[in-house]
Amino acid sequence: MKRIQSILLTIGAVALLNAVPTMAQRTRTEVINPQLSRKVRHELVTLPYYGVFDNLAYNINGNTVTLYGQVVRPTTRSSAENRVKRLPGVSRVVNNIKVLPLSGFDDNIRLATYRSIQRTGGLYRYLQGANPSIHIVVDRGHITLEGVVSNSGDKTLANMAARQVPGAFSVTNNLRVEGEGNIG
Repeated sequence: MKRIQSILLTIGAVALLNAVPTMAQRTRTEVINPQLSRKVRHELVTLPYYGVFDNLAYNINGNTVTLYGQVVRPTTRSSAENRVKRLPGVSRVVNNIKVLPLSGFDDNIRLATYRSIQRTGGLYRYLQGANPSIHIVVDRGHITLEGVVSNSGDKTLANMAARQVPGAFSVTNNLRVEGEGNIG
């Protein structure tokens, strides 16, 4: 009986030692290339119709780039894929970007949310420029705030401003505070 336990223990130890290089190899292949990440980000934020009502994100795994997010124009979705596809070092692009449905109701909520945030306690600065810090996504009456703000007070103010918009069903505040957590 002890001999069988000893053999099983030895087999388990050998299997564990053989698995260690495999785990290390997996870790090495999942390391993100920072240069490629910067290039992908640059291509996405410089899309011609990418704006405050769109939200784009990406994930890089080896030579595969997966695109995520929501956009109001189908051309923004296809342009994002085409631009990233042309980058050196990218062999495959998985496009999971959702095109939001056409809706006058959602358009009204987008504008009302934009105006409410813009008028609230200095938050207008997050909505300016070619690549605003706050992105407002409205899907079938549900508001989602995405992006980065300077402090938790601004995050709370933006949330309160969005909750004041008449006709909105819900508000999800995914804003991140600069310097906290993973901000890419």
